[in-house]
Amino acid sequence: MNDPAWLQFIGDFGVRTLEDARVYLLESTLAMYARMGFGLYLTELKESAVPIGVCGLIKRDFLEDVDIGFAFLPDFRKQGYAYEAAAAILAYGKETFGLKRIVAITSLDNQASGRLLEKLGLHFERVISFPPDGEDVKLFAAHL
Repeated sequence: MNDPAWLQFIGDFGVRTLEDARVYLLESTLAMYARMGFGLYLTELKESAVPIGVCGLIKRDFLEDVDIGFAFLPDFRKQGYAYEAAAAILAYGKETFGLKRIVAITSLDNQASGRLLEKLGLHFERVISFPPDGEDVKLFAAHL
């Protein structure tokens, strides 16, 4: 969560210590599992179980639809892992939760994530305002 790309494209959640991480997991990730039955999942290499990132479903209060999110450690970007994980999450959302539409948001300058979303079948819809500070983000969507 403190990788420069995470900070640039996703945001600064103020996680600097183990206690910060514990609070973030309890109030965000684990709370999402409890409320929705899904959240961000650890992504790891099959052969070695080395953690390489996260990918999953998120329900944000300001979006009508569930969105897909992903982030990978620098050494594991641009190798197809994000596509593989995100494609599996899209299928999981459809098959397990009956989702008919999934959205995604990216910062305006995050072309890499935009290209991946389009490769996955999502299409740019419009620019929306991201609470609480009103930052403009791109909204992508796919009907499943």
